[in-house]
Amino acid sequence: MTMKLENHGRFARTVRRWILPTVLLSLSQAGCAQRHVGPGLIGNQRLGSITIAVAPAINESGSTDFDPEHFADEMANELGYVDGINVVPVSRVLDVMREHGWDQVESAAHALQIADLLGADAMLVFAVTTYNAYDPPKIGVAAQLFGHRPDGGSRVDPVKLSQSATATETPRRVEDGVLAQASRVFDASHEDLIRDLKGYAAERNAGDNPYGYRWYVISQRRFMQYCCNATIRLLLAGGTDGAVTAKAQGNEPRGKPEQKALAAR
Repeated sequence: MTMKLENHGRFARTVRRWILPTVLLSLSQAGCAQRHVGPGLIGNQRLGSITIAVAPAINESGSTDFDPEHFADEMANELGYVDGINVVPVSRVLDVMREHGWDQVESAAHALQIADLLGADAMLVFAVTTYNAYDPPKIGVAAQLFGHRPDGGSRVDPVKLSQSATATETPRRVEDGVLAQASRVFDASHEDLIRDLKGYAAERNAGDNPYGYRWYVISQRRFMQYCCNATIRLLLAGGTDGAVTAKAQGNEPRGKPEQKALAAR
């Protein structure tokens, strides 16, 4: 009987010392995607500490070569590299939207409503305006980050944003409910974009891959990741970034029809 009590006491101490703290830590992190550490972290003086949910991408490109939900996953993953930002898993966002019968975000007020349901401070809504999966690839992204403001009824129109703003233009007026916005077409035929992409690839240890930085050009998924990262940097910089100067107008891809589409991974 004494031996059984001693064993029970030993087990209880083990639970308190090792198992319970691990369970509590897991529960505390369950609501948000894991934040990244190490190289590639992005500074964040504009937004501070904030929890963001990412809506599925709005496909305005006319292309069927990508999955809007997968694009949102990549955007959420890149947000995890920003200092001070916690990210709600896209799967949770999709669950809430499906429960209410919503296919996409319809307005700033709607974005804030979904953010509230998820316990988030803000919601990132973005449209894919151009999508070319041939080498050199070309992807256009127009994004708006909606946060809590007294009047949040402005219509979500990331496409209109992309048409009205040039690559180096900072919007003069921020609509109610919009914490940040950015629009850019990322064209891998531009040397200035490739310079920026090389820096991004180096941070992600692309040198360990036989293709080097080209891995982020020939892989559809990797180039998508870069575009998400660059869009986030634009949002944090107020819509401009001297390191990424690909223009949205008048740049047709140089790829020929017979070129092979980029690998999915």
